[in-house]
Formats: sequence, C-alpha cells, structure tokens
Amino acid sequence: MSAALAAGEPVVALESTIISHGLPRPANLAAAREFEAILAGQGVTPATIALIDGVPKVGLLPEHLERIAADESAVKVSSRDIGIAMARKVTGGTTVAATSAIAAQAGIRVFATGGLGGVHRGAAETFDESADLTVLSRTPITVVSAGVKSILDIPATLERLETLAVAVIGYRTSRFPAFWLADSGCDLDWRADSPEEIADIMAARDAFGEPSALLVANPLSPRDQLDPEVLSGALQAALAAAAEAGVRGKAVTPFLLDWIQRVTSGASVEVNMTIARGNIGLAGQIARAWAARAADLR
Repeated sequence: MSAALAAGEPVVALESTIISHGLPRPANLAAAREFEAILAGQGVTPATIALIDGVPKVGLLPEHLERIAADESAVKVSSRDIGIAMARKVTGGTTVAATSAIAAQAGIRVFATGGLGGVHRGAAETFDESADLTVLSRTPITVVSAGVKSILDIPATLERLETLAVAVIGYRTSRFPAFWLADSGCDLDWRADSPEEIADIMAARDAFGEPSALLVANPLSPRDQLDPEVLSGALQAALAAAAEAGVRGKAVTPFLLDWIQRVTSGASVEVNMTIARGNIGLAGQIARAWAARAADLR
C-alpha cells in the first residue's frame, strides 16, 4: 500500500467495523475479500484499516483480515478510542470516524463506506450525534457513502454537515439518499455526474485549503432499495422496542439494525451488501480519476 501511494497509484480506504460488527459470521470474511477484490479488479489498491493488537494497520494482511472477521472479542474503535486501544493493545474494527482519521494520516484521499453516522432521532434531548460528523469537519478526505442510515434524523444530519462545513455532493442525483432507500426526500445543492468531476472538485478544494471532507452521496438504484413501507413499519417498531427496553447511546444503532434485519428476514443485509459494492466501485473510479489527474500535472 505504501508503495502504491508513493508511486501516485490509486488507493481506496475501507472501514473494518462492517467486517467485525456489521455483517454476520462467517459471511463477513467472504464479504471483506470481495470488497478488496472489487478494487483490485479496477487496478486500485485496497487499504482496509483496523487495529491489530493495538497497532493501526492500513492495508490488512490476509491473516489480519481473517482475525478481524473471526475474533468475537474485537472491539469497535471510533476516533476517540484510537489512543486508548493502542495503549491497551486491543484488536478492533475502525468506524467511519477512525478510518477517516487514520486514512488521512496515511495520505489516502478516497474512502468508501456504507452509510455515515449522524444525528439520532430525539437528539434535542439526548445530544446523541455520531463522531463521524465532527471528524469529517477536520479531515480532508473524500468519502463515498449511500448517505446516512435511515434510522437517523436525516434533515438534522444535513444541517449539522452544513454547520460543520462538510461539503455534500450527489453522484448523478440532486437528492440525498437514505442508505436503504434511494431518496431521503432532502434536496442537495450540488451534484457531479462523473468521477472526473469529483476529482476536479477535490483539486479545487485542495487549492483553496479546505480542511474538511467531501461527502459523495451515492444512492442505490430504486430497484435495489428496501420496500419503503416495509422499512417504515420495521423502523417504527424498532424505535418503540428500543424505547421500551431503555436502550440508549451507542447501543441504539446496533439494536435498531438488528431488529430491522430480523423483521425483514435478512433483506436489509442483502441491501447493505449492494450498497457497499456500489460505493466501493465508485470510490475506485474516483481514486483512478484523482491519480490520473495528478499524473497529468506532473
């Protein structure tokens, strides 16, 4: 991976919480290998990021990928946890926040994920907001995602992204996607219709000295999304169950995702995979366009 960066070749960062916590075992390992293969097939170097025995790894060896997938003691590492996890020598999957921070330090410019964290419903009372947002406000990386998870307060999340000066651009759309759904109902100010356009925007932001991330919102095809009525019913039931069980804080998201997975008989997991494949494929194209642009300027 270091050699690819030094040579100006395209590299894309991948998070590892989708492997350690987001997908069921043992299918998670096959998925992790598939994600890396998508990039390799485009001539792009995959850089899956994780902590192994307290050491941040940018680009995992096969045995490290297997460990993240199989080790049930692996923790979820956000940006605030990196130093503690290093000191304690733990193994963990990195969230969007942690992956972005580590990737940027390594010099990687493009990162593919499924959906961002954001502002939770009821945040006016709980102040529950993902660290993804604040980390992206100070991390110059281009993140490709299918918007933010449908379980969140999407309008409030977009307001926070604006306040934090995180630029959001729709890929071939002027509407913000909602992870499992192609359209959240929220308009976007900007769109781009090619990876080359996005590379041009990255270069302009660099020239101006922008310190924050560029979020590329890449929607599912409507034919691949979850049935909106099914999702709405499942989400309302999940929220009610979480409230009744007194689930709070960081436990809310995994509770809701697990509930929706069970109610949809696993259909949400299949959509997760479709989302990941699409975002990784687009991130690879953007990384190639960025590398080609840099080569033309040399």
